[in-house]
Amino acid sequence: MTQAAMKLGRPKALLDNRTHYCPGCGHGVVHRILAEIIDEWDIRDSCIGMAPVGCAVLAYQYLDIDMCEAAHGRTPEVAAGVKRARPDKLVFSYQGDGDLAAIGTNEIVHVANRGEPISVIFINNAVYGMTGGQMAPTTVPGQKTTTSPKGRSITGEGYPLRVCELLATLEQPAYIERCVIGTPNKIRRTKNAIKKSFRVQRDLKAFSLVEVLSPCPTYWRVPPTKAAEYIETYMEEIFPPGIIKDTTK
Repeated sequence: MTQAAMKLGRPKALLDNRTHYCPGCGHGVVHRILAEIIDEWDIRDSCIGMAPVGCAVLAYQYLDIDMCEAAHGRTPEVAAGVKRARPDKLVFSYQGDGDLAAIGTNEIVHVANRGEPISVIFINNAVYGMTGGQMAPTTVPGQKTTTSPKGRSITGEGYPLRVCELLATLEQPAYIERCVIGTPNKIRRTKNAIKKSFRVQRDLKAFSLVEVLSPCPTYWRVPPTKAAEYIETYMEEIFPPGIIKDTTK
């Protein structure tokens, strides 16, 4: 098989199952990124993923690796426990903004504060997807949702929660970066960021988090082809992409 065919074909770590994700959803892209890295590093038998409660609750049906399920929001604490029990494994949690930034705020803050040597993949689509499009902690000002039909109000609901900036104030996190799913170049940067997160865990035994601004055309009420433009116009202004903290240099 040629190198081009290997890159264009389905990664071995990505199961040949039809996903439940909506058209234009970014979860499928991030799943493929993870599968490509797992194949490139040959770690299918030595990594463990943690699935969230949310749109990606069935991630274990798409990635051909060992995975666990945690109660809503408790994903990073369970991942930390798995890593302590099996320090030889590469352990990552995969969470949406509702799972991580709402009910799971306590867990992510304390896991990061302790510097647990896990990798956190944080998918931010600014809305609750699985439960019907309600306002999330990351919903941007003015964004209309089923529970903010007139748009998110700063005076009523406050500003969106910037998870990366919040965790960067803690002593222990070694690497925190915010990336985007939109254009090919941005997807490549996201892949590089996740690779670095895995290296930080493997080589430095430290905590890291990669936030991914990801499209949700269904509850943004935009066509999938306009989702990347929506991220650039609305989300990147509130959640600027880039390295937020890096103590590895």
